Amino acid sequence: MTTVAKKKTAKKAATKKSGANRNGNGMKKAILEHLKYTLAHDPTTATAHDWWICVSLAVRDCMIDNMIRTQATHHDQNVRRTYYLSMEYLMGRMLVNNMYNGGVYDEVRAAVDELGLDWDVIREEEVDMGLGNGGLGRLAACFLDSLATLDLPAIGYGIYYEFGIFKQEFVDGHQVEHPDNWTKFGTPWEIIRPEYTQTIPLYGRVENVFDSNGNYRPEWVDTKTIHGVPFDIPIAGYDTRTVNFLRLWSSRSSEDFDLDQFNQGDYVEAVREKAIGETISKVLYPNDKSENGKELRLVQQYFFVACSLHDIIRRFHKLNGDWNDFPKKVAIQLNDTHPAIGVAELMRILIDEEGLEWHFAWELVTKTFAYTNHTLLPEALEKWSVPLFDRVLPRHLQIIYGINEMLMPEVEAKWPDDDWMKREISLIEEGTPKMVRMAHLAVVGSHTVNGVAAIHSELLKTRLFPNFNALYPGKFTNKTNGITPRRWLLACNPELSSLITSEIGNTWAKDLNELRKLEKLADDKAFQKAYMEIKYNNKVKLAQTIKEECGIEVDPSALFDVQVKRLHEYKRQHLNLLYILTLYRRLLRNPDLDVAPRVFVHGAKAAPGYHMAKLIIRAINAVAEVINNDERINGKLKVVFLPNYRVSLASVIIPAADLSEQISTAGKEASGTGNMKLALNGALTIGTLDGANIEIKEEVGDDNIFIFGMTVEEVQKLDTEGYKPEDFYYANEELKAALDWIGSNYFTPDNPGELGDLRSSMLEGGDPFKALADYEAYCQCQDRVDAAFKDNEAWARMAILNTARMGKFSTDRTIGQYAKEIWDLDPVPVK
Repeated sequence: MTTVAKKKTAKKAATKKSGANRNGNGMKKAILEHLKYTLAHDPTTATAHDWWICVSLAVRDCMIDNMIRTQATHHDQNVRRTYYLSMEYLMGRMLVNNMYNGGVYDEVRAAVDELGLDWDVIREEEVDMGLGNGGLGRLAACFLDSLATLDLPAIGYGIYYEFGIFKQEFVDGHQVEHPDNWTKFGTPWEIIRPEYTQTIPLYGRVENVFDSNGNYRPEWVDTKTIHGVPFDIPIAGYDTRTVNFLRLWSSRSSEDFDLDQFNQGDYVEAVREKAIGETISKVLYPNDKSENGKELRLVQQYFFVACSLHDIIRRFHKLNGDWNDFPKKVAIQLNDTHPAIGVAELMRILIDEEGLEWHFAWELVTKTFAYTNHTLLPEALEKWSVPLFDRVLPRHLQIIYGINEMLMPEVEAKWPDDDWMKREISLIEEGTPKMVRMAHLAVVGSHTVNGVAAIHSELLKTRLFPNFNALYPGKFTNKTNGITPRRWLLACNPELSSLITSEIGNTWAKDLNELRKLEKLADDKAFQKAYMEIKYNNKVKLAQTIKEECGIEVDPSALFDVQVKRLHEYKRQHLNLLYILTLYRRLLRNPDLDVAPRVFVHGAKAAPGYHMAKLIIRAINAVAEVINNDERINGKLKVVFLPNYRVSLASVIIPAADLSEQISTAGKEASGTGNMKLALNGALTIGTLDGANIEIKEEVGDDNIFIFGMTVEEVQKLDTEGYKPEDFYYANEELKAALDWIGSNYFTPDNPGELGDLRSSMLEGGDPFKALADYEAYCQCQDRVDAAFKDNEAWARMAILNTARMGKFSTDRTIGQYAKEIWDLDPVPVK
């Protein structure tokens, strides 16, 4: 008997009684055939990993039929498509999501039961497809889901990273990064497409030559070439036959290894060029602190964009011959500034390879591209040095200068004789060295620029790009982010999904506004009881995970206070830490203090080169070690930092959360999507008036959210007047005590002064993200949270209303707005 076999249980018997297993025979046969003919195993030798592969391949088979139908339909109708260009796709695990979207969840579960397998063991065999770093990549994954669900013709493009976002381990409380070799044993979801391999030039130089018509033109010569091999990942829509795909490019060297050198024993040199070529798609986001890292990052961006654009043009040429039709058939969305080089690359292809005239090419480019901005931090807007650009992409640098020459007369016409304005808007930033402003290139080369929350989009127009907004009235718009309810409720919280469906039917998974029907149940005692029992069950599951991962026992009846997101100072995990220290100190002074027991749950990865972010992780872990072992506080406070935060872990944490920490400095978070996932699953938000928090507040109501802190205007006023963090430090005894405590050696006795930089950053360092300024308001707000949590019925009502009022935040709504207002894209149902 296989190691994952199990005894028939009452649950299985119930499944058989319901008749679900009657639909599992075909699926069972498909699973067994893959076991035999794909993996060459029989049930007695198969491992859990083998069974996972076979189940996944059987599900994929169902998707492939519809994928072929979808592409045939799109081809036959010569449809207009959207092409979504993103450096990141944080897909996570795909099996369960594909089962739901493919409409085969019950069949698969029945087949697994029939085979006598443990479903939970099989499901856990899947590793996360970690092709992203945070919200940007997860948003892209949600968008793909909604594009297919809405029957919109679309293809996603990205990079097939061999190593995804790193695996995080804590050693003595410090973050240690390990490679995430998610492709080590392959993935059943990929389909290699070698027939669509692209060859991409790099480096070289530009020389001026006469063409066959006697025209003088630049030519990119002496280049190195790289092959881009595409791997397709099918993306099934929910409750529809549409299956789009995500195409990921893997780099391959154009040079085979040198057999002569190999035969002479020089093995390393024999494969050097091959290894260099394949480095491009090796790692997600190489550390770009070094010049080599910067160069690799730029090469990565160009590689995937160039491959994608050539693939788009290949597809266009199959059915179209008139370049005037290109913007009618092609809509390209740039997901942040990473793919902005696409503006220059499309110009290069149209001019150098297709022979189009400059102004006609530029007209096509600007009718084709749209750009989504995801950040308000000026330092996050990518810039590349002109010398680097000249070495890696010399022809593109020429084209960018040419675009800039077209741009300057527009600026002159708007602001005559204003050299300062020309410098502000120019694609080239003056300095030593000069820098290419990629965000400016994206804005100039796109017909539409959008932000991702109402406040973010307004700040783009008034603070980040005010001059471009004046130059191009109407170009800037808003498309508030969302999440897919299939992944973030149906799949990750099946008990709650079943409860909702039992009350209002099952259409909510495709129309999230249907959840409004739950409002009438918010005061229903029986529904409250059922809802909170499910929350408790999810907390029990998370408590088990915490015990397994961290060795810490937590009480599921405590308030689970959750902050899970990328580690960055503007997200203010250190403000959360200051409150933890304050609460700990209060309990030490009065162990009988009447506060609800609380478990602070953290999950975050810090960029490997980001010292302060890694120090915050170390500080939280150091404080947690002391608090969790202090018997004086009677277990009223626990602090947990779960390692290796990822999509599959989020799927355990989010359904269990009571409180959602969204405490960024006002004006710094573009949108946030974790806030939406947590609220959808019944967590109440404690947050600032930043990003999508504002719109969540508008939807759920002031009484069902905890808002604190300065507004954007108040932050700006404080900066204008001159922010002095020491004024707040000396004015608040609890704040001073918490900061001094963390700056002492109390939490790190074996490494004196280790946390000193964290304290200094909030005092001598100027506290750039205003943690001290918002501290008192945050503590007072947390006191309101504590009081509310003690009222079980009131808390249940608030939680239910959060779930009921999150309809706006479905990516189906977001993508519907993109399709109608930016892409002019119509649904194409697949029959």
